[in-house]
Amino acid sequence: MLQHDPAHKRPSPASVFAAVGGLYVGQSVIGGLTFLGLPAVLRTAGLPLDQIGLLYLIVLPWALKFLWSPYIERYRLPRFGKNRSRIIVGAGVTICASGLVILAFTGPSPVSMAIAILFVVAVVTATVDIACDGYAVETLAVEHHGWGNAAQVGGSYLGSAIGAGLFLVLVDYYGWRNATLVMAVLVMLLALPFIFGPAAKAQAQTHDQTPSMLRALKRPQVQAGLVIAAVYVAAQKWGLAMLGPFLIDYGFDLATLGTFNGAGSMIVGFGGALLGGFLVRQYGPSRVLVMSIIAQTVLLCAFATFSLHRDIAHWIVMIVAITSSSGIMSIGFVALYACFMGWSDPRQAGIDFTLFQCMDGIVSMAGGIGAGAIAERFGYHTSFLIAAAVSALSAPAIALLLKSQLASQPMGQNPHR
Repeated sequence: MLQHDPAHKRPSPASVFAAVGGLYVGQSVIGGLTFLGLPAVLRTAGLPLDQIGLLYLIVLPWALKFLWSPYIERYRLPRFGKNRSRIIVGAGVTICASGLVILAFTGPSPVSMAIAILFVVAVVTATVDIACDGYAVETLAVEHHGWGNAAQVGGSYLGSAIGAGLFLVLVDYYGWRNATLVMAVLVMLLALPFIFGPAAKAQAQTHDQTPSMLRALKRPQVQAGLVIAAVYVAAQKWGLAMLGPFLIDYGFDLATLGTFNGAGSMIVGFGGALLGGFLVRQYGPSRVLVMSIIAQTVLLCAFATFSLHRDIAHWIVMIVAITSSSGIMSIGFVALYACFMGWSDPRQAGIDFTLFQCMDGIVSMAGGIGAGAIAERFGYHTSFLIAAAVSALSAPAIALLLKSQLASQPMGQNPHR
């Protein structure tokens, strides 16, 4: 059993939100640069879509980090002593920033070199994420999980605004090297609230349970949660894997795309995260997840229409793109992350939460590679229509799975009340 400090020694929720949110912004700066910014840069340079789709191999560490999460969690939570989250985060962020500095000087081409560098950065970032998520789940009281989810998802969209928005604008005006160096500095600065915040004041604790992958996989909540995560991510993310290249081919330049990406993520994405927290509290995660899938299906059909009729006004296309990739996505993922927190055991939250995120990574990687190949061979409209069909079929499946999951929840332990 985890022996906590008295309640008055628990860090203030606001300080934890700031610390965790800062790390999520930093992670998403790297993610936005990798999966939204870099594909647009490469498409501008004339690379084919199937090669751009290979960037989704960088998701592999996020899909496989469950393999080393028990070792990280055992180091982070010693039998007796202080929580070591701060040490893991500090070392990891330094390595990630150094990787971006190297990438700044090697450049985006050849793409194989960029993939190799970003793959190493992804391994380290995924490891930092294990410590970050575990710290959030174990530190925040249940009544603060909703705001914790908003900090995670909202931070992700702010980071994407920087990595996919500001980054592209900087590349267009100042070149690849300067833009990437700015991203490296930002990643370091965004980690400071965690490194010097509540994690630096950790008190010695005693743990009588050794974190274990087997223990996690035996829990019914984890088993059902993995299936729900897979279905939901397929519905929400597959259709948007080629969105950046599609907008470039539609006629948007890097500066315009970067500006809209940034504004969309910072305003619509962050606002959607806050709205998602409110909706989950009012209506529960099940309804929010299903409604977000239905909305995404409609928007994917709109993208298929845009790909066939290139005379539609750019401002209409961009509004739909921002609504889909920032608004609907952020609302849905706040609800999904609320479920993840509720299904995670605080005694080994770094493992449980990581398993759910790994399923997200596996499904995202498969969808990204597949979408690139389909779009290159059969066109964007086919890729969007297939994704819309997957999304439409996922809505009833998600509803049934969540109903079953909540029905099996022990009385008095529903984390979504």
